[in-house]
Amino acid sequence: MSKIRITKQFSFETGHALYGYDGKCKNVHGHSYKLSVTVIGTPITDTTNVKYGMVIDFGDLKRIVKSEIVDKFDHATVFNKNTPHVELAAELQQRDHNVILVNYQPTSENMVIDFSEKIKKNLPPHIQLHSLKLQETDTSFAEWYACDNQ
Repeated sequence: MSKIRITKQFSFETGHALYGYDGKCKNVHGHSYKLSVTVIGTPITDTTNVKYGMVIDFGDLKRIVKSEIVDKFDHATVFNKNTPHVELAAELQQRDHNVILVNYQPTSENMVIDFSEKIKKNLPPHIQLHSLKLQETDTSFAEWYACDNQ
């Protein structure tokens, strides 16, 4: 049976700041992120299975990505918790803002690595994460491919 790639796209709004950066992105700012999630597998051949012909139900993939990424990162501000931004994060949290503290500089590159781990651990065993594309702007994005990370 042929391997098939399935892609689902998501959108969310997230703010961040890059501590120590030498440009404008050192300031707190936000992006309208677009995340494309591609998985690979073989379509189900069991004609008695309600998911017959599918690699994975798009709804099941949506549930995973929404719960692990979109619902957490949408309208949140992400800071590297190993920088003085932790003080700003505490102030924002006291004012009931949604803040996510991570162990990395919250660049698109590092976020897409983080997202790959979150998604992989929740996929059914017969489905593999093939790639992710995280668009920060219409012309700037980071990509993660499983074949590059074996």
